[in-house]
Amino acid sequence: MNNMIKKCLGAVGKPLTLACQKYANQFSIATFFTSANRCLLCGDRLNPDRSCQDTPVNKNCRSMSAFAGKQQEFLFRQLLDYKSFTYTYLLADTTTNEAVIIDPVIEMVERDCQIVKDLGLNLVYAVNTHVHADHITGTGEIKKRLPTCKSMIAQISKAVADIKLKEGDVIKFGSHQLEVRSTPGHTDGCLTYVWQQQGLAFTGDAILVRGCGRTDFQQGDPSVLYDSVHNKIFSLPDNFRLFPAHDYTGQTMTTVAEERKYNPRLTKPKEHFIKIMEDLKLPYPKQIDRALPANMVCGVF
Repeated sequence: MNNMIKKCLGAVGKPLTLACQKYANQFSIATFFTSANRCLLCGDRLNPDRSCQDTPVNKNCRSMSAFAGKQQEFLFRQLLDYKSFTYTYLLADTTTNEAVIIDPVIEMVERDCQIVKDLGLNLVYAVNTHVHADHITGTGEIKKRLPTCKSMIAQISKAVADIKLKEGDVIKFGSHQLEVRSTPGHTDGCLTYVWQQQGLAFTGDAILVRGCGRTDFQQGDPSVLYDSVHNKIFSLPDNFRLFPAHDYTGQTMTTVAEERKYNPRLTKPKEHFIKIMEDLKLPYPKQIDRALPANMVCGVF
């Protein structure tokens, strides 16, 4: 184990758990300290030439929460609905406790609201990346339980929501904000939410891990999707992490650099991509007849 990592482990409290030591052993010194220059154990900002050996022992509790994704200024949780393979994302400012949830699923509303309650968060917005065809959104049910929460969706989708979004809008929660980028092609109302401060983007179905959303129904257009991804997502820095609305292979995220290099569809020339999408011949979506009407009215009939 690197000596600097040993010092950090020693600073956050003794005795050290085996899990803690095992976790540290998995990382080189280059990856143990995050891109925000924070120690993954104690959460403190670091200068490149010092460890966090002088941090107080009572920071151990906070440092353990870092394993779940909580840092000093923000919280990030990725949640899964295992039936529709939908990812829901909970983001929060840990100073003000203001939070945003992206793409909630109606069957998982109890879980989501319980997490919000457990963490003492004030959920200000429930946001959808698009009008989904494979599940019913949980935004309407969340609003029933948390009346101060407002729903959001693309204006062009013509779906019911408290706030209609368009290109260039900003979703603020505490000191953080999501930039709204219009990325149509899967549907004409698809939006990508970019968290510039953390180097993240929530891409909905516009781009998946080594894939993309289908374009054969619900205003789908492969030419438009290709341009959306290349102009609005691939234009982000290489190290930006991309979090899709779904994954069916067990992967949780990808990066701009990976998808530029390895995406089997979107790395092709535009004409080739269009042909690939037109030749997919995918089955009719199982939930579309139930989900689309419900999602046009915020998931509440």
